Amino acid sequence: MQENREKCLELANRIYNLDEEVYHCVGSSLGRTFTGNKENTIQNLCMLMLTKPDGHLLRSELALISNMARTIKDKKKKTQMMTEYDNILKEIEALPDSFGKIDIVDLARAELNPTARKKLSENDHLVICISRTQGSAGNDIGFELADDLHINYYDVEIFNQVLTRLEAEKGSVNDTETEPFADFDKYRKRNFRLKTWFREFNRYHGLPRQDAVFFNMSDLICNLARTEDCVIMGRCADAILTNNHIPHLSLFISAPFSLRVQRIMASKNMDFHHASRFLRQMDRQHKKYYDFYTDKRWGRPENYDLCINSANYGIRETIDLIERMINREKEPASGSL
Repeated sequence: MQENREKCLELANRIYNLDEEVYHCVGSSLGRTFTGNKENTIQNLCMLMLTKPDGHLLRSELALISNMARTIKDKKKKTQMMTEYDNILKEIEALPDSFGKIDIVDLARAELNPTARKKLSENDHLVICISRTQGSAGNDIGFELADDLHINYYDVEIFNQVLTRLEAEKGSVNDTETEPFADFDKYRKRNFRLKTWFREFNRYHGLPRQDAVFFNMSDLICNLARTEDCVIMGRCADAILTNNHIPHLSLFISAPFSLRVQRIMASKNMDFHHASRFLRQMDRQHKKYYDFYTDKRWGRPENYDLCINSANYGIRETIDLIERMINREKEPASGSL
């Protein structure tokens, strides 16, 4: 403890001296960070390093000094000041109870995040799960992202494969922008004849048809994620892969409602009233479906690795942002040098 206190006193002296030197280099226009008595200031700085609850105050004081140091016009002096600042900061961070020591990482979730793991193992694939609000250009972003990265893209194809395996009727969980809206209601009243009920009971092994579709779709998504790099749109893929401990990156793409309405009006040739109604219906369907099958809340930031307002960037810039996040170099197109 005594050794740690002595180290803190040494660093406090260096911080005070650095502030003084920076002040002389910059001049009087910006003033000094520490204006009180030197001895008292050093003792206060020492206590800030020894007490974790006030660590953020020390960080703020250091930031003020570095901000001023970056305004020094003499490049040589600026380099000297910033070098000393960096050295002090590294030594403070090496202290047992320095600020930044208590992380916020969810280790179980981070283990499934390929960007948090720095690199994928030989057995892992780059799987990007994209949830999105209707009209936010999520499908366009997902498709072009997959094309840029030269990996497979799945949206309605997954659903079609599941439907083929189940020999089910199309439309129960449709959520693409290009197909008609079909509301999801797990407990809606259905007018079944007894013969129809027995046929579906046998076909889906006693499960409701929507549950059977979801479970078969879950198997397919897991198989895809284990065998290839891909972009998967919707389908609760993020929650499915998390529950099966399969590494993936989960994104949620949205945009302001007014801009989504404008996009739907332009793309579907709808008037404002019908476009607004369509968006609310689709958002409600996505939410009900996701919430029911995942026990999470659709669109809540804590459920995703990254949430993006696509209207702030546009389609191309949003794709570039995602690519920078995954730090994945594009493969050269075939035939290119």
